[in-house]
Amino acid sequence: MAEGKLLRTDWVKIRVTPLEKVEWEAKAHAAGLSLSSLIRESLKRVRVWKVKDRKLERERTIQIARIGNNLNQLARWANTYKGSLDTVKIITYLNEIREELRQLKYPPKKQEDLTENDG
Repeated sequence: MAEGKLLRTDWVKIRVTPLEKVEWEAKAHAAGLSLSSLIRESLKRVRVWKVKDRKLERERTIQIARIGNNLNQLARWANTYKGSLDTVKIITYLNEIREELRQLKYPPKKQEDLTENDG
């Protein structure tokens, strides 16, 4: 039986603000869907992932934040001393780091990406 033809008998209730309800109803109307259909379709697109080791994930997040802080300090320095030869080197390094960071995929596509080095 096609999913659209299933008999829906169970209820899922959530609390929302009046503004949220109006916004969601407007989105549903704009999409030509009922509010229930909009919510069901939206939830089909949600990708859930679970971190096996929360302590490790927290440490990774802290390290990324530190890298960001250091990059901001370097960028500020480079903007202050625009004419120096060292600035050209710093900007080159910043561009290399930016390209490497762009290649990071987060969250990982597979659970193994998070847990392969945990053992």
